[in-house]
Amino acid sequence: MSMRTDEITKLYYSIGEIATMFSVSKSLIRFWETEFDLLKPHKNSKGDRRFTQQNIDQFRTIYHLVKERGFTLDGAKREIKTNKDYLTKKLTTINTLTKVRAALAKMIQEEE
Repeated sequence: MSMRTDEITKLYYSIGEIATMFSVSKSLIRFWETEFDLLKPHKNSKGDRRFTQQNIDQFRTIYHLVKERGFTLDGAKREIKTNKDYLTKKLTTINTLTKVRAALAKMIQEEE
């Protein structure tokens, strides 16, 4: 997963911050927002998108299916519709294991 594993601590994130987190373009995020009913970030009075933790998790699900597993957009939509709970649990587990792996690698590096 090419996504950064920094702890998410803010209430709202801008589209630029999400693009950086996942190493994707802002236009891809806007495109996926129109393609997937699941992804609905909040918009302020100026129309700027503000992503919550829930929006980031939704984006992570789409990213995992399309970019990492190679699903088509239609295939990803079907997968989300039929296996949403399973995907959420799976991605949470993957994220936790990635953090544990990073912590272990840091500990090993500090011992050397």
